Order: sequence, then structure tokens, then C-alpha cells
Amino acid sequence: MHPLMARIDASLQASPGRPAGLEGDPARAAVALAFRGDREEPELLLIRRAVREGDPWSGQVALPGGRWSPTDADLEATALRETLEETGLDVRATGTVLGVLDELRPITATLPSIIVTPYVALVTPPAELTLSDEVASAFWVPWSVLTDPAHDVQSEVRARGATFRTQSLVIGEHIVWGMTERILRQLFLRVR
Repeated sequence: MHPLMARIDASLQASPGRPAGLEGDPARAAVALAFRGDREEPELLLIRRAVREGDPWSGQVALPGGRWSPTDADLEATALRETLEETGLDVRATGTVLGVLDELRPITATLPSIIVTPYVALVTPPAELTLSDEVASAFWVPWSVLTDPAHDVQSEVRARGATFRTQSLVIGEHIVWGMTERILRQLFLRVR
């Protein structure tokens, strides 16, 4: 295991993520921070969601994942099922879940009441991902690029008919912001 992934694993084992609380009867969802471990440096899988009418996260850069289904044994199963459905990446077959980060809620009042549970996984992906119609594109980002201070900026984003400035990670043409940015920042703080 790459030394960085070993540090992340140790951090998750020593201090698993905290629940967000269930006030307001929120929906539940889970995402996967799938790190490719077969490279010189770990790389994280990010997706750009397809533009879809009525989807509050339409067109945004995100982690693979989605809403809990009654057929899911637990939220980890949700994250793994959604990752497989959206990208063709079978975490169960090609890797392992290292642990869970703190659960998060959206901080924007106009978004649905939902709690998202982020799971960190180490995978050996197939040569090519198979994207569902929910995903416009997928790409791998090296850890050094994710954590480069030059990419950590305020950006102007447009969502749900409004334009505003927010903290973000700008990686080439991709702007990572909102809950995805908050999840990544949580991980970065664990391995400073």
C-alpha cells in the first residue's frame, strides 16, 4: 500500500467518521472516494454529472454515489452499488473500503434535506470505465494535484439559477465545489 494510503487508512481506523444526526428526517446517500492504488501516486476518481432537468447537482463535478435504496444492506453498500452503476468500477471485486469520513448535509437551504456518508476505498480499476447516462465524464486526479494550494481558490459558480462565489478546487476545466469540496477538505485535514 502506498504510504499516503496507509496514513489515510490509519487515520480512518483510529477515528472513524461521525454521524450527522437525523433531525428533520433527511434522505440518505453515500459516495465513494475511490483511489487508484496502482500508480506511483494515488489518484482519486471524480465524475461530472450529466445535465438533467430537476437534478440539483446537475452538471457538477462529484464523487460517484447516490441515494440509499431499501435493497442496500447499509450505506457502504449504497456507495459501492452507485459507483458500479455510474462508472462500472466494482470496488468489491477490485479493491477494499478503508473507512468512512464524517457525514455531511448540504449547507445551502435550497438543496434537499439529505445526509451524505463518504467512504474511502483503494481500488485497481479496469482499463476503461463504463459510464452510465447519469455521468457525462470521469477522470482520475493525482493526490498532488488535489492538494496543490494553487488549485484552492474562490470560484464563481452557477447553480439552481443563482451565481455566487465559493471556495473550490480548480483542476483544469473542472471546478470542484460544494459538498464534494467539503468532503475532500475533510480528508486533506486527516493527512496534513
